[in-house]
Amino acid sequence: MQKTLAELARAGLEKMIVFNELEAGRLYSEKQLAMWLGLGRTPVREALQRLAHDRMVCIHPRRGIQVACLTMEDQLRILEVRRAIEGACVHHAAMRATEMQKRRMRTLGDGILEAARVDDDAEVLVYLREIHETLVEATQNFFFAQAMTPLLSLSRRFWFMNKEAEDSRNGALLYQRILLAVSEGDCHQAAQASRDLMDYLKFFAENRNREEQAIMEEL
Repeated sequence: MQKTLAELARAGLEKMIVFNELEAGRLYSEKQLAMWLGLGRTPVREALQRLAHDRMVCIHPRRGIQVACLTMEDQLRILEVRRAIEGACVHHAAMRATEMQKRRMRTLGDGILEAARVDDDAEVLVYLREIHETLVEATQNFFFAQAMTPLLSLSRRFWFMNKEAEDSRNGALLYQRILLAVSEGDCHQAAQASRDLMDYLKFFAENRNREEQAIMEEL
């Protein structure tokens, strides 16, 4: 499905935020962002409104756009909600996915694993967005998209802010397990694979926090 200019703008802005091309706390103008993306101000404005709704940016009228801060505590709260909603999402996706969607999921599972293997973060981000969109679409329930989009955007950002190459490969394997279970119509295994992913992401966040505390104590 061809993406709208606003969707392209959102993807471009998310990539810039995720990879710290836009610094948290610094103010940017809508004109600057549109120029960097090579898009008009109207789709960029629409994308920024969506990102503001998702708590990725803060829009300060007449001052500019500011990338919101994101902490480990934020991520843990996000995961509490993701655990409940995402388990239901993959369960319904396994029940309702079309054959075309199932084939797409198997392709995405192989693709993210390969991108993680070669440590291509930009490609992993693209795969993560497509995986999330495909799973939500497969539920045939619009309200999953409304509930999950903000959580997934923030969670992806935290992941790329903190992950290392080995983390990327571990995460890709867990996503592949979810996609395979959904593509096989196994609701129980899909939900279990989702819980395993949430457990890993929680461990990842808490472990990064312990490492940061240890560094601070050494200073």
